[in-house]
Amino acid sequence: MNLTLPPGGVLVALGADLIEVERVRGVLERQGQRFLEKVFTEEERAYCGGMAHPHKHYAARFAAKEAVSKCFTTGIGAHLGWRAVSVYHGERHEPLVHLDAQGQALLAQVGATHVLLTLSHTETHALAVAALVRA
Repeated sequence: MNLTLPPGGVLVALGADLIEVERVRGVLERQGQRFLEKVFTEEERAYCGGMAHPHKHYAARFAAKEAVSKCFTTGIGAHLGWRAVSVYHGERHEPLVHLDAQGQALLAQVGATHVLLTLSHTETHALAVAALVRA
């Protein structure tokens, strides 16, 4: 196997978020499609919806969006919307981040070139750590 890691560089910012999986399950039960369409991209909904326990995967992506927003020090709001950050998978199923135009503009503004992300979840919690890096 030819193992290639993402491009390295200078660390510009770091963000992390931990969320209770049950909290996301509760919001899904109460708000359903309205919550999904507000927070997650179509690609994220397709991926998570196809899993045996979608709420765990939604929780990890929710944490990822929060972690990325913490990197930018903006939080989720006027400067960075929920769907400005989208999590997808690379060749080895590693989590990758796609930023929309709004997110790309913020990335350039802070002098970073890409986002690194790691996700983890258990039955009770989901964790995301994001880093803004300049190549």
